[in-house]
Order: sequence, then C-alpha cells, then structure tokens
Amino acid sequence: MRPCDRPGLLDLDEALARLAAAVPSPSWEALKADRDDPALDLSAMDGAAMRSEDGRKARTVVGTLFAGDDPARFQLGPLEAVRIMTGAALPEGADCVVPVEILRDMPDGIVPEEDPRPGDHVRKRASHAKAGTELLPPGLPLNAARVGLRAWTGLPAPAPKRVRVGIASTGDELSGDPMPWQIRDSNGPMLAELAHNLGAWALRLPPLPDVKGALTERLSDLTGLSVLLTSGGVSMGERDLLPDALRDLGAEILFHNLNLKPGKPMLAAMLGRTVVLGLPGNPQSAYLNARIFLPVVLARLEGSVIPRLWRQGVLAEPVPNAGARPLLQPCALDGFDLHPLPNRGSGDLAALARADACAWIPAGGAAPGMARYFDLI
Repeated sequence: MRPCDRPGLLDLDEALARLAAAVPSPSWEALKADRDDPALDLSAMDGAAMRSEDGRKARTVVGTLFAGDDPARFQLGPLEAVRIMTGAALPEGADCVVPVEILRDMPDGIVPEEDPRPGDHVRKRASHAKAGTELLPPGLPLNAARVGLRAWTGLPAPAPKRVRVGIASTGDELSGDPMPWQIRDSNGPMLAELAHNLGAWALRLPPLPDVKGALTERLSDLTGLSVLLTSGGVSMGERDLLPDALRDLGAEILFHNLNLKPGKPMLAAMLGRTVVLGLPGNPQSAYLNARIFLPVVLARLEGSVIPRLWRQGVLAEPVPNAGARPLLQPCALDGFDLHPLPNRGSGDLAALARADACAWIPAGGAAPGMARYFDLI
C-alpha cells in the first residue's frame, strides 16, 4: 500500500502498526536449555548399536532398546550388539548404529553388510544445544513451535485463556420489533459471531445510548472486558458521541479516520487496559474493519503471533473505484479467482453475506490480474 496522501486520514498499514504497538502483550522470558539436547547419544535409525572397530564380523545380539529405555542395563563388549529403535539411547560401548536395511541375520547373530564407522546414525549428546544455551530471546510472541520448545525445556505451557470481548451497538434507532423508521440490530450478532470464530469469549452488551452523559457512564465501567467492540457513533453527526466520551474519560485515541472505504470513521483507543475498537455503524464497514483489526488485538493480548491478513489471488474482472480511498470489494472466491459481487455500498449486508473474501482495490480501480484479499470468517 502507498502511504496515505489525504490529510487527516491514516493509511491502513500505519493504523495496524499503531494498534499492535499500543496493545499490551505478555512478556516471555528468554528460553534456555535446562540440559543437554539430546541428553545422551541417541540412535537416529532403527537397527543395531555396536562397536565400529569390530568391522563386518558377526555380532551376538544381547538385547533390545526402545526409546525411553535406560541404556545402563547393557555394556557392549567385543562382537556384541543391541537391537535399537530410533530415539533410543546408545548403551555403553557402542559408538555407531547400523540401519536394519544393511543388517543380515545369521544363525549366530547379525552381520553388517557395510563397514560401520564411529558416529554413524547417532545423534550426539548436546548436538542440538548444550545446557544453558539460549534457545529463544526474550519477548518473542508465542506460536505452536515455541510452546512446544518451552515444554521441551520443562516449562509449563501457558494456560489457554479466552479474551473477553464486549460487543455493543449504538443508536436509539435499534429495535427488536422495528417501526419503519427503526432498524434491527444486525451488527451485534454479527460481531459476536466473528469474535467467537476468532477464539474470543464474546459478550453481547445492551446498546449504548445516544446521550453523552449516559454513554460516558457506561464506558466508565468496563470491568472484566479486555476489548470493547462498538458499532456506530464514531462519524461526524450530532449523535456520534463516542470519540468525545472516550476523551472525557482520559482514553488514548490511537487513530480516528482511515484512508479506507468502507471504514473512514474507524476509531481505536486504549481506555485504561481495555482496547476499544469503535467501528462504523454500517454493517459492511463494521464487519470488515472488525475482521481487519480484531485479530491483531487478540493476538497481542494472548502473546501470540499476529496472523497474516492478506492473501494473493487473481481478480477475475475489473473493478472500478472512482473514489480517492482504497476500496474493500466483496468477492466470491473460486480457488484463487476473485469474482467481484454486485455491491450497493457499506450498508449492503446481503452482498457481504454472499461473499467469501474481500479484495483490496486501490484508488482508480483495478484491472483483472493479481490482487490482495482477505478471507471472511
């Protein structure tokens, strides 16, 4: 993406960077090996452990070692061998492993069909790391491999914890049984499902009022919430009160107004230790901006790696974009092909519901060919 050249509007990449930098994340200490890895010489193959100096002479098999067996029960002398499985520790006296594929069984034992050499098919003690070696520097976010490495060194896996995300729509026009001048709340259930699908604990909250004093009072008590998702109340109307209410409570506004369509009035703030994502009220805009920003927040709060947003596909048809802002275009995804869907703007929830993906269309439009997109969840 090119840097934003529209005064007052923030580029999406910069907004994502600001959000990631501001959201608190668990700090993981440096990870050190608690012992040599491997702790003993281990077999790298199924076969037989033996002394290489005995060459191709027949060996008497004195036992078998499996991974996890104590090797101290065997001490190999001349012309002796132990059948050994991958991952088992070598017994005293053995300095090599001959794979089963090049062993010949004889009435009086086994014979290697090639000259064994010291160290053949052996994972030497401390060949991966010596005790005390730093395996990971401090501060890295956790992923599955790093969790596994922590367990390898004897540290417990972090306890799984679902982030509590509160979801509240704004607007006195919301009604469960609407009159013609009212609407149903579709954003609340939609955003709760998105948060749930992203692994969060989604909590539906009562709608936020369109009265500043009452709104400020509601926002002043977010006990138990790590994230608050709101929809509506962030634009320029007389009842778009969320930005001022947050400022009155001392919130740090990370950004407000993006160079993006839909999503221009998008807001993010830190209110104490709660992350507030103030989403625009139109359903497409609310969902797409939550889809972009919420995974970043959840990953940071969990101390995990921020998932990749963008994928590469092929735009099957041209998409015009006469506006000055980049456009998020709902598409049907067929393999790698992106087929733009008819779309009547940010209030068109039906177009979003029919889509599998959303393509990035720069200002000026896009011709058929390579394009970036993200999946809809």
